[in-house]
Amino acid sequence: MEGLVGSQMTPISAYCKQRSSPFLPVFSPKYTRKFNLSQIGMNKSPKSLNLIAASVQPLEASKLDHLSNTLPSKEVLELWKNANAVCFDVDSTVCLDEGIDELAEFCGAGKAVAEWTSRAMSGSVPFEEALAARLSLFNPSFSQVQDFLEKRPPRLSPGIEELVKKLRANNTTVYLISGGFRQMINPVASILGIPTENIFANQLLFESSGAFRGFDTKEPTSRSGGKATAVQEIRKAQGYKELVMIGDGATDLEARKPGGADMFICYAGVQLREAVAAKADWVVFNFRDLINSLE
Repeated sequence: MEGLVGSQMTPISAYCKQRSSPFLPVFSPKYTRKFNLSQIGMNKSPKSLNLIAASVQPLEASKLDHLSNTLPSKEVLELWKNANAVCFDVDSTVCLDEGIDELAEFCGAGKAVAEWTSRAMSGSVPFEEALAARLSLFNPSFSQVQDFLEKRPPRLSPGIEELVKKLRANNTTVYLISGGFRQMINPVASILGIPTENIFANQLLFESSGAFRGFDTKEPTSRSGGKATAVQEIRKAQGYKELVMIGDGATDLEARKPGGADMFICYAGVQLREAVAAKADWVVFNFRDLINSLE
């Protein structure tokens, strides 16, 4: 999930020129997956799994021409292959959508939240202030969140399930680090087989009546620089020798710092944020590139 930091953003469009490389971005038009609902105290039988389809389109070739990091260096490849832990952003990376915008739209405030977000991204707004302001525009109740989770299962990015399985098979620990909400990320973690203790995200709070109360400000991801803090906490607690951060936004790039991530891989399969991509160690447009490099 991109922090509210001004940067040029390019949605995925319809064409990509061929490149002769084993790490050429490969674009899959569609995929189908299973969804298992297990969040905020709700349980569903495996028999009630829903099938949904998600799709992305390849990027214009012209957008690739000025990027020099779409092919990994030998050092980057070695670090990726030997990583003890990989931390994924969720919105516009693991998932195709921005969770808070989807929830706001479901609650009838999508336009207002989108307009506020657009204004916020033009300047420097502390993340906690931006999060509170957006939520205040629609104040989601417990029942609305519950209804949203039942009717709007998450749409995973193509290839993410296979990539996570491959990492776990290689004994690489996987984390989800997001400025979004646990209530919406728990189902994603369940699909991917990621334990809840490996989720660092925000928590929506409700009154006993079910009315919206706010969000837990004690979560590191509720504040500016929170993802970097979360990654540093993970590394300090677990003592990982090599740790990689994968995401699409400036807040993900910030996690690459001393004591945090050793490397930042920019996933541009949903949104290409050019200022972020330019500073990444490796830019990928499809998770197939990362899967192939582990084989």
